Amino acid sequence: MTPALHTGLDALTVWRRSLDRALGQLNTLLADEDLLDDSAQALAASLRQRLASDRLVVAFVAEFSRGKSELINALFFGDTGCRILPATPGRTTMCPVELAWEPAQPPSLALLDIDTRRLGQTVSALRDAEQQWVRRTLPLDDPASLAKAFEELRRSRHVSIDEARVLGFWDDSQPDDNPPQDERGLVEVPAWRHALINYPHPMLERGLVVIDTPGLNAIGAEPELTLGLLPTAHAVVFLLAADTGVTRSDLAVWRNHLGEQGCDRYVVLNKIDMLEDPLLTLQQVQGQLETQCHDVMRTLKLPARRLFPMSARRALNARICGDAHALEASGLPALESALHDELLPRQSQVLGRLVGDGTRNLQRTALRRIDERTRTVHDQLAELQSLRGKSAARLALMNSRVEKEAAEFESCVPKLGALRGVLGRQLADVLAMLSADRVRDAVRRMRRESQSSLLRLGASRAFNEMGQSLRQTLSDVERRCAEMEDMLAASQRQLNTEFGFSLAVNSRPALSSFIDELSAIEQVHARYLGLTQLWRQAQPGFMDQFSRMLAVKLRSLFEAVAVEIELWAKAASSQIDDQLRERRRSLAQRREAYGRIQGAETDLEQSIEELQARLREAQRLAERVGQQVGLLIEQVEAGPHGLPAGDEPIVVEAIEQRVQRVASTAGAAA
Repeated sequence: MTPALHTGLDALTVWRRSLDRALGQLNTLLADEDLLDDSAQALAASLRQRLASDRLVVAFVAEFSRGKSELINALFFGDTGCRILPATPGRTTMCPVELAWEPAQPPSLALLDIDTRRLGQTVSALRDAEQQWVRRTLPLDDPASLAKAFEELRRSRHVSIDEARVLGFWDDSQPDDNPPQDERGLVEVPAWRHALINYPHPMLERGLVVIDTPGLNAIGAEPELTLGLLPTAHAVVFLLAADTGVTRSDLAVWRNHLGEQGCDRYVVLNKIDMLEDPLLTLQQVQGQLETQCHDVMRTLKLPARRLFPMSARRALNARICGDAHALEASGLPALESALHDELLPRQSQVLGRLVGDGTRNLQRTALRRIDERTRTVHDQLAELQSLRGKSAARLALMNSRVEKEAAEFESCVPKLGALRGVLGRQLADVLAMLSADRVRDAVRRMRRESQSSLLRLGASRAFNEMGQSLRQTLSDVERRCAEMEDMLAASQRQLNTEFGFSLAVNSRPALSSFIDELSAIEQVHARYLGLTQLWRQAQPGFMDQFSRMLAVKLRSLFEAVAVEIELWAKAASSQIDDQLRERRRSLAQRREAYGRIQGAETDLEQSIEELQARLREAQRLAERVGQQVGLLIEQVEAGPHGLPAGDEPIVVEAIEQRVQRVASTAGAAA
């Protein structure tokens, strides 16, 4: 049985590749016909890069012993014939684990030592530090050896309390959350800080990235996990145990890390087989399960379509045995179908809008160049047609007029240079406002003011002030861009009037989406600076890690704004250069044509025919561009084959029906 998610990812991959081929064909056509300026070439390259590197990130989150690793085994490793990731009772996964596939690297397990926390660097900063990682080749052809290799994820070590405090696993202000001491006074901590699994699974090969987390409520949870990885996930699968429901620890994880996330959230009520009781009837067991489901939905304020009762253990066993009936009874197919029906279409919509908007921008650039060429050819054709039957004196007069126009035209070059200079200075001022130094200084100021306040009670206030300052910076940037747009419009109107250009101002970048993204970053990070989080702020190294992760996020946001504005300004400058080059080429062609026809009437007719042929070719070229763009837009709007359209309602069964189906199927299987 092919999982629905597997099928959907395959459709998404095929669609992305077809878009890339169509975009490549359009790019080749535009490049061969010299219809792309520098900014359009950069846009086309970035679109193809996005299509090639697009990833779908799904994070599995829960407290200890909720069955995350078993669920991942059922989803990805059922075809190996055994349990691959460690999933025995108790704490199994001791560190965050990322599963992905990078074909340029061999199948491997990469482990980052826990001692790297002492370096004060984020995991992101250490990804390229090869000497810090322990890499082990994965024996893909031997499932037993593969499972043994992944046992490394469970490895821990015992350290003194002082060392645990340095590593961030001991907090004197939160004694109830500290790990227990053994008879020697030592505490157990993970041996590894982070793990990367490069595994050639079909779903991973199609761009899926899976994040497996340790219990997030434990003291010493990697700050980068909650501040970096989870906020970037497209979906989070949150696991609960059916026999316990939402515990206080589960609720803390949900509220502190997931309750206000912008991504899609799916809740799995795992281990429903634990509710089976030989002293109860099937209907009584079903009633207990329904009660647990309704309690979960009420506590987490969750819609029924996002709750999935299941048994990951039975799902894995069904996959290994190839038992489709038992797999349906496990409840796993319902989760796969939900990810297929909701998550994948939304991801394709985001990618489709990006490609569609970019393609239309490429078309506008190409048509603008074609229009400029057509206009100049029309002018030449009108002049040549007016020479039919004219005397040599008339022809000489026309020739002299061309030379005069050329001389007058060259007088616009200083004005164009001045316009580019003013545009360049204004752009430099705006980019300085968005520089990495500006962001770094804002974060440092926030950090300094937080530390100087009594008991760090001013951390939240300093954070809010930093957010207001950065939001004001983006507003100032938007105002400066409006001033640049007005300046360009006035200057281009004058140039169009005086020198016959057809310059047009592209709309400036809209920064509202970036301001919304800044608000989202604030929302995610602000929860770690409230009064209820003072214990976390007091942890050694937490504020350093918090500040570094925040700076990375903000710097990435401001860099994205700078790229948008720079591309917009470069497009305006490229348009000036393009029309200047086209006008000079047109004048040179007119000189050449007049020189050829001065001695013969046949040359005049030949030149007229050549210009008419160029007009026909320009029209055909515009039609070819339109056809290529139309086909690409059709593929974008059609979306991946087999996925629901984004505006189509998704049929969601009531939770009672889902519970009844799982319970009855399981009862029949028993």
